[in-house]
Amino acid sequence: MRCHFLTLPSLTFPVWLLATTFLPVIAALCPSAASAADRPNVILIYTDDQGSLDLNCFGSSDLQTPNLDALAERGVRFTQMYAPSAICSASRAGLMTGRFPARAGVPANVSSSQGQSGMPETEVTIAEWLRAAGYATGHIGKWHLGYTPDTMPNGQGFQYSFGHMGGCIDNYSHFFYWNGPNRHDLWRNGQEVFHDGEFFLDLMVEEAGLFIDAHRQEPFFLYWAINAPHYPMQGTSKWRRHYRSLPSPRRQYAEFVSTVDEKVGELFDFLDRNSLREHTLIIVQSDHGHSTEERAFWGGGNAGPYRGAKGCLFEGGIRVPSIASWPARIPQGEVREQLATGCDWFPTIADLCGLSQPDHHLDGKSLAAVLESSQAPSPHDHFFWLLGRGHNAQWAVRRDDWKLLGNANDRSDGKNRVPVDKLFLANLNQDIGEQKNLADEHPAIVAELQAIRQQHLESMGMEE
Repeated sequence: MRCHFLTLPSLTFPVWLLATTFLPVIAALCPSAASAADRPNVILIYTDDQGSLDLNCFGSSDLQTPNLDALAERGVRFTQMYAPSAICSASRAGLMTGRFPARAGVPANVSSSQGQSGMPETEVTIAEWLRAAGYATGHIGKWHLGYTPDTMPNGQGFQYSFGHMGGCIDNYSHFFYWNGPNRHDLWRNGQEVFHDGEFFLDLMVEEAGLFIDAHRQEPFFLYWAINAPHYPMQGTSKWRRHYRSLPSPRRQYAEFVSTVDEKVGELFDFLDRNSLREHTLIIVQSDHGHSTEERAFWGGGNAGPYRGAKGCLFEGGIRVPSIASWPARIPQGEVREQLATGCDWFPTIADLCGLSQPDHHLDGKSLAAVLESSQAPSPHDHFFWLLGRGHNAQWAVRRDDWKLLGNANDRSDGKNRVPVDKLFLANLNQDIGEQKNLADEHPAIVAELQAIRQQHLESMGMEE
């Protein structure tokens, strides 16, 4: 079932009366939890368009990312973490619901226009699950999952929300410029607010501090969805000076990545000053690979050996940096090579917080055992991606070392697209760069992976 919550300022008196009357009933039907003393605070940091290797601890050597590198030393770093999708809205739907984005009703990006819905309100989010168990829930940053009251954060389980509802904003004017007319997009709990000239990432740090300070006496869940290094790339003057010798577009990209790292560090410093770090589960992950769009200067991110980028299902579009840290429980300074996905964080957080798992279908699996031991098997024997709608939608199935892509698209070079066989089979153990198509050589493997795809389509009520 779905557990609905609305902030009191948006309620008329009769609705508020109904809410207070039935809230105990709703809570009774939602997940039970361990005692408050055993439940960690949770901060889920979702970066935007950050490439596969774009932290020094993941393999880049030309970046300054000391805060996130230090977080990896205080936690677990994943080398085979996959985004739920290769575009923004779909990836966030998978993160919030623990389900394939298509199953959650978001196979592609949703509209950035006010009044347009997005992820169906019938979906149960991790915020709703935690709130029903007594957590204070806050969203700060990017949303991009709907622009109506029911599909904005306050309608999807968040008691508090500050940020933009569309896909991106200018970080100083807070206007959405992707297409006209230019429109302001900054909201607090469903009400438009204005902070013209203030750097959005600074506002995110400030808002996070206020939210945490207000709820430090109770367990809290903060979804800190930072709109960077997504374009417009607006690194601070400090980092522009630092990277002035790097060629474009790496220069602009690096400026913004280090700005992200600095602001994340400010958030971590706040936790340390208030003695909250030890008992706070921090998860950091990118929503998908780096952008090669014109607005991103045609690139700048580092996919290393991986083919692809944002918007495609080759490894560079979906294999992302990911770190989890909880000093009181999770091992420190370790690496996990097991296959994992962003859909796994919902059941993992529920598990680590002592909550029951939802009784509806989740495609994600708990990573609690994997976090605790490098010897634990991946909870997945395969995974499935579906990006887009209709017969031309991109899709992929990975099982063991085999990966089959359908309607394959390579966005490694935003200016000059490389033609790709529409049905593409790779063996990641032999060819991590997915350069050689083995489909003709292994028809039985192709058939097996196509059958897995078909099973998932049928389970979601989709036609071939």
